[in-house]
Amino acid sequence: MRKTLLPVLSLLIAAAILLGANGLQNTLLSLRANMEGFSLAWIGFLTSAFFGGFIAGCRFAPRFIMNVGHVRAFTAFASIASAITLLHSILVEPAVWLVLRVIAGFCFAGLQMIIESWLNEKASNANRGQILSVYRISDFTAVTAGQFLLNLADPSGFVLFIIVSVLISISLVPVALTTSAQPRPIKSARLDLGRLWRVSPLAVAAVLGFGIAGSAFWALIPVVIQDLGYRVSTVALFMSALILGGAVSQWPVGMLSDRLDRRLVIIAIAGGAALAMIAIAFLATVSQGLLVAAGFFIGAFHLPLFGLGIAHANDYAEEDDFVSINGGLLLLYGVGAVLGPILAPLVMGAGGAQSLFYYCATVYALVAGFSLYRMTRRKSVPQEDRGDYRSVPSGPAPAVYDVGLRHDGKAEETGAEAQADGEAIKDSAVI
Repeated sequence: MRKTLLPVLSLLIAAAILLGANGLQNTLLSLRANMEGFSLAWIGFLTSAFFGGFIAGCRFAPRFIMNVGHVRAFTAFASIASAITLLHSILVEPAVWLVLRVIAGFCFAGLQMIIESWLNEKASNANRGQILSVYRISDFTAVTAGQFLLNLADPSGFVLFIIVSVLISISLVPVALTTSAQPRPIKSARLDLGRLWRVSPLAVAAVLGFGIAGSAFWALIPVVIQDLGYRVSTVALFMSALILGGAVSQWPVGMLSDRLDRRLVIIAIAGGAALAMIAIAFLATVSQGLLVAAGFFIGAFHLPLFGLGIAHANDYAEEDDFVSINGGLLLLYGVGAVLGPILAPLVMGAGGAQSLFYYCATVYALVAGFSLYRMTRRKSVPQEDRGDYRSVPSGPAPAVYDVGLRHDGKAEETGAEAQADGEAIKDSAVI
């Protein structure tokens, strides 16, 4: 294990610091916006703006990385993201924050793309699983720790913004000092909705639903908890329980989906998420303990849904299509993540803050129902022909780079890698 991790240790450290900082910043901005009197619509727009920038980053950041190199690009993206964090505490205006979130989304897409492509480049068929497992563990740990940093200072001040800025700046150090060779160029992800639908309508529905419900929930649940009269420490506990639930459920859900008809697992997970959302609507006002417990179960059902959608699409895709299909699903998730925070405040405006739970429950119920319908339209893929389920990172945004797994679990060469000139270009996509 030591020999496996040592070449990528600096990258894993940088990823952990960066993901922890981003997790803290997402929750902090929702809390601060609510304290400043931003409307629910504006708070939703801020999250939509981040994912709009994220989509643009997946599409255009690779060209910038190719022109200046991975280390310089990482330095530029991190420096901009760090400065933008501080600007949030100085320029507290909804319209200004909207612009800042677009830029932040672009930068974080580029940062994740660089780290994950680098990790993928350093991994071999023999150690790829170990490296990804450690990456997932560091991700869940860092994002959870980031939530508890909310307790260090009042969100209405500037200290927490400084902490986020410092963390982003520190993430520069491991990457700048790494002696690892830079990875190959990255190609932009492209969205071909018609192609995705032909490969797997259910994967489209699952990923889109994950974006529409998940992004709205992550953006607005801190505001709902705050409006219910709970303290910031409760928000930190809830968000940590949410992440922990997702971390705990990844392995058993993945194991079941690899052995059973994956659509049955999607029905169970989406249906469970809908029921958990309804349950929290009743339990949220009872006690802090029940609120946090409900958060754990929501995370356990919600977070695996994206990985299930990706795995289901790969079950039906041709091997040459894996990378492009996954990249398209990433951008489709981004579309859903832009729409969700816009739609949810409209529902909450009509039905109250707690109608967020019913909004999310409805989306998950629709995904479960569509999965049941699809079972009547297409036969299940034989178990021996299925791809493996892969866990996804915690937090509102999934990973941006593809490991390129074939159905047999081995690393897949892209078409560009097979060219005689030896130039290797991999598509940006989803793990």
